[in-house]
Amino acid sequence: MSDRVLPIERTPLIDLQGWRGHLTALGVVTVAVLTLFFADVRSMVSIWWYASTFGHCLFIPLLIAWLVQQRLPGLRQMAPVAWAPGLLWLGAGAFAWLLGAAAGVAMVRHGALVVMLQGAVITLLGPAVARALLFPLFYAFFMVPFGDEIVPPLQLVTARLAMLLLDLSGVPAHMEGIFITTPTGYFEVAEACSGAKFLIAMTAYGVLVCNVCFKSWSRRILFMAGALSLSVLANGVRAFATILVAHLTTVDAAVGFDHVVYGWVFFAIIMVIVMAAAWPFFDRKPGDPWFDPRTLQGDAPNRMQPTGGLAGLALAMIVAVPLWLAATAAVADPLPPVLGMPQVAGWSRTADAQAYPWKPRFDGADHLVIGRYRNAAGQMVDLAIATFDRQDEGRELVGFGQGAADPDSEWVWSSPARAPADARGEQITAPGPVVRHVVSFYRVGDATLTGSRPTVKLDTMKARLLGQDQRAVAILISAEEAEGRPSDAAIAAFLTNLGDVQLLADRAVGSR
Repeated sequence: MSDRVLPIERTPLIDLQGWRGHLTALGVVTVAVLTLFFADVRSMVSIWWYASTFGHCLFIPLLIAWLVQQRLPGLRQMAPVAWAPGLLWLGAGAFAWLLGAAAGVAMVRHGALVVMLQGAVITLLGPAVARALLFPLFYAFFMVPFGDEIVPPLQLVTARLAMLLLDLSGVPAHMEGIFITTPTGYFEVAEACSGAKFLIAMTAYGVLVCNVCFKSWSRRILFMAGALSLSVLANGVRAFATILVAHLTTVDAAVGFDHVVYGWVFFAIIMVIVMAAAWPFFDRKPGDPWFDPRTLQGDAPNRMQPTGGLAGLALAMIVAVPLWLAATAAVADPLPPVLGMPQVAGWSRTADAQAYPWKPRFDGADHLVIGRYRNAAGQMVDLAIATFDRQDEGRELVGFGQGAADPDSEWVWSSPARAPADARGEQITAPGPVVRHVVSFYRVGDATLTGSRPTVKLDTMKARLLGQDQRAVAILISAEEAEGRPSDAAIAAFLTNLGDVQLLADRAVGSR
């Protein structure tokens, strides 16, 4: 009889074992994130549903589920583990949400939700499983509606491509900003015609194809460059073809042509062309494994960590950020009860009518006033001032639809324009055409004047996080283009006589 002492297996200190326990913990944290930040989830899904630019996002969750399903055979050969360093990624997502909420940037908040969910997967399933799911986790970023910022540049690119092709085809045309004039008519490369919808959707589709069909990074890069370039070029050709049809026939015929070729059918044709060109170069076979479970499992931590405890820490982190924002919310400093128009030396108020009615849009502003000034030289400018005691969702100094060109009016953004270093310059156009040059100054709290929208968001974030003065003001100076009276000269003359715009901002919010 042997007297050798056999080792006794130690019973784990936790009950959550195996895939069932880890997935249960992950489910609890996921539900907590979606519940606690439900307003952001709802706004994101609403954008998917109502904004045609992001309609493709509705398919991203289904594609992620399919990508995970493709990896299930390998995942079944792996054992999940709880991994404390994953909390760093989850915490980064929570902190990003805090910054996005303080600055009032929905895209940052939406992206932060994805990062928090990714962090939960890394923490509660471990680094090996996270590496096996690396692409599905990354692809979740395409659920975030982003890309609106590229619309104005794409409008200009499309207009220039159309002009280039019109010149080559011998059609006389003149371009000003995003507007093209031919003997047949006056054409606008509107936001919907910029091609942003196709470019954003092609990016999501192209990244998926790169993972599913290619192994080589050089081929992936070439595929993406070709797909995106073709999308931009094809949209320019579509705009050119529409104008050409109008030139050769009638504007009504061109509108009918555009309605036929424009839309997802057009995008589908481009995708078919892209896939047909790339097909011979696919280097991933249908049966190729997505990963080697044995290699990845070797990266798993050896020491068991408490899954329930890490799930609790994850919950504490995601609950802490909205509590911090609530705790540091500043009591709004009062604004003057009435916002009056300033007296400007050499200029007097006038009731002369505008060539086309213009009024900037600032939803939720506590005060919004606008007045027209005229000097002895006959120059005229319009001055608009908007003030907020504090900014919240739906009442922000800068954001979609806020500013010089109200999207619900006939005024549309045309191109950037000259402005002082601390202001934003833009050209907007209304039917006629009537062209306006607008110079915009913004300020939040005690910050300096700026024309940069990102700077406004950073100043807003700082004020809200630290509980500082959140009073905000926008000052817009605008003039119409008129023959013999350029708008630049009128705005420059008005600014010279107005003096320090910072003092006007101080008086508008009552800080001095």
